[in-house]
Amino acid sequence: MKKQLKFREDGSFVIVQFSDVEFLDEFDYDPETPLYDAETRVLMERVMDTEKPDLVVFAGDVVASNRARDPLESFRRAVEAVEARGIPWAAVFGNHDSEGVVPRKQMHELQLQYVHNVAEEDPEGVDGAGNFVVHVRGEDDHTAAALYFLDSGDYAQQGHRVGGYDWIRRSQIDWYTSRSRELTAQNGGEPLPALAFFHIPLPEYNDLWDFHTCYGHRFDNWCSAPNINSGMFSAMVDMGDVMGTFVGHDHGNDFWGELHGIRLCYGRSTRYVSFVDGERHDLVPTGARVIRLKQGEKQFETWIRQTDGSVVHEQPEHKPEGRKV
Repeated sequence: MKKQLKFREDGSFVIVQFSDVEFLDEFDYDPETPLYDAETRVLMERVMDTEKPDLVVFAGDVVASNRARDPLESFRRAVEAVEARGIPWAAVFGNHDSEGVVPRKQMHELQLQYVHNVAEEDPEGVDGAGNFVVHVRGEDDHTAAALYFLDSGDYAQQGHRVGGYDWIRRSQIDWYTSRSRELTAQNGGEPLPALAFFHIPLPEYNDLWDFHTCYGHRFDNWCSAPNINSGMFSAMVDMGDVMGTFVGHDHGNDFWGELHGIRLCYGRSTRYVSFVDGERHDLVPTGARVIRLKQGEKQFETWIRQTDGSVVHEQPEHKPEGRKV
């Protein structure tokens, strides 16, 4: 039986988000970069031991499957530090997770086998692998918050019609809105406080940076969102439950800001080395985003724990500059 997540006695619930850890297996290291997995694991252990999270979320690109001989073994290596500590965890998948020989559905089946994993089996008739909702219970043992996990896919499969990255599909949006309505009805008609986790940022992340005040960095030239806006953000606005979304994917971006009542947040790349536009860089130290919910409140706190153990509570303000063509 899956372990039930619950708010602490003080009413808090802490989540650590690891993004783009991109593990390999022990036979697949580039001889010039042999320690990246080891350094990444040390960082993950340091963050978990310091923050003592109630849940760890892998926000996609758990493995670099196109460079791994055995992507499933790479996945095992990526999650073993969390599993060994007995911390509940769950993963969504990114574009790199399914570039190798193992399909993402098989990778999702693997995570379900772990003792401390809290993911659920995929709902029938819904696109992707790793669409599920996790309940966080309150002191009365009723659901007090909901955490949605969605598969944002990998690459557009529309031939010459649409290129770039994939998008959250209509069946997934319908599944989300259905589950949201159910939880709202069970909560006396009041939407539950909720968060959503997926890998590839929505197109609205670019809107946020270009046209609204936000906080943090966009060292990538843009947010690598899909070319199609499938309406996931609109659905969340309509349902009124999701307070914040959390993504990875762009290693040089760590900003957050509010758009129409929803805080759009990047994590912080956890991989020992990060890349911006294909080039190695040290502009953004590696780390993890930490999120703290408070029972009964429709808000959350968030900060970044960096590689050296330091905490970033206040990120630099970015004023809108319009869209650069």
